[in-house]
Amino acid sequence: MIVLTISLSTSKLIRYIVAYVFITSGLMKLISAELSQYFISLGLPYPTVTLYVIALIEISCGILLVLNKNVKHATLPLILIMIAALLITKVPILHTGLVQFAFSARLDIVMLVLLFILYSRKTRYL
Repeated sequence: MIVLTISLSTSKLIRYIVAYVFITSGLMKLISAELSQYFISLGLPYPTVTLYVIALIEISCGILLVLNKNVKHATLPLILIMIAALLITKVPILHTGLVQFAFSARLDIVMLVLLFILYSRKTRYL
């Protein structure tokens, strides 16, 4: 297992950035009709229920990250969401070429790396 040791201020910054992304993403899923329609068009089972569940997970886990509570547990569902997002929305782009895929998936990959850093960090209690 890889354990990362990062400074407290770096860890805080990563937590806040990741929390910001997921809280705003979850809120937009709830309030944006256009984003809701896109999500529903993905062909997932029970798309409306899935949309609300994912939005609530993103918001609640984002809040846990901001509060520095259960960070390891909060990152796991977010990692799963990001992997699913990559598989469902980005992998189909591979047929257009690797560069197009890399460009389209860049933010998802960065979020996965940041989530992995948060999950793997050595917890220090000060």
